[in-house]
Amino acid sequence: MMSTVMNSADSQPARIPGYDGGPLTHQTGLLEEPLFWLGHLSSCVQSEEAEELLFGADYDAAGDFQRLLWEQAEWPTFTVPLAADHRLYVVYRTFTEDTGTDYLLHHPDWDHAELLARDDGHFMGPALSWPELVAAADNVLLGGSTTDPHARLLLLLPVFGDDEVPDEAVGRLADALRARTCVEDPESLAAVLLEDQGASGPACWTTAGHGLSVNDGPYSFRNPVNRCALPADHLVRVANALAP
Repeated sequence: MMSTVMNSADSQPARIPGYDGGPLTHQTGLLEEPLFWLGHLSSCVQSEEAEELLFGADYDAAGDFQRLLWEQAEWPTFTVPLAADHRLYVVYRTFTEDTGTDYLLHHPDWDHAELLARDDGHFMGPALSWPELVAAADNVLLGGSTTDPHARLLLLLPVFGDDEVPDEAVGRLADALRARTCVEDPESLAAVLLEDQGASGPACWTTAGHGLSVNDGPYSFRNPVNRCALPADHLVRVANALAP
């Protein structure tokens, strides 16, 4: 099963302007594989309890699957369309010495894509508030890797961080885990993941002038006081693209 999924690359996606690497390949079959999701969500795990709830008896199988994923020459790439022709990209960067997952945002009028987050040994994020995450998952727009809101939610979850998560978020995440994974206790896992919120931890989001949504994460490109922050005008266009 693993080799079949790994070798079932779809047509090569268009180059992402300003982003080097590749070859980028659509591998939408990965989204149908429960073991893929265990590896994809592994950076969200920050405790032994969360690790046990996520992997359970599948720990070794998930590790083998993830190793095969990182060893391939192609860079698995997934897309989530947004309003007004914006698009989120999730790129598995399979460099031998620098593996990780990059999250980018682009619009046809922009000369380059904006790097919103990096999920690797030098994590940069968060990139999304809870309302932005849910809006991207639920917009039902065609043209991406999947229209399934559960898959979209899990695909973007590693770069979410928000200290004001609504009560219904646990049920929403549990539904996604139940639909796309084989974890035994999706409700408990959802609660733990939303409490820990991965490598970045929860961030406080505020709205500045012109509806600009920013956060206070020390490693976030969307925190205007960080040395790594996007330029002010780019922060505005990112916030507008991701606005619920």
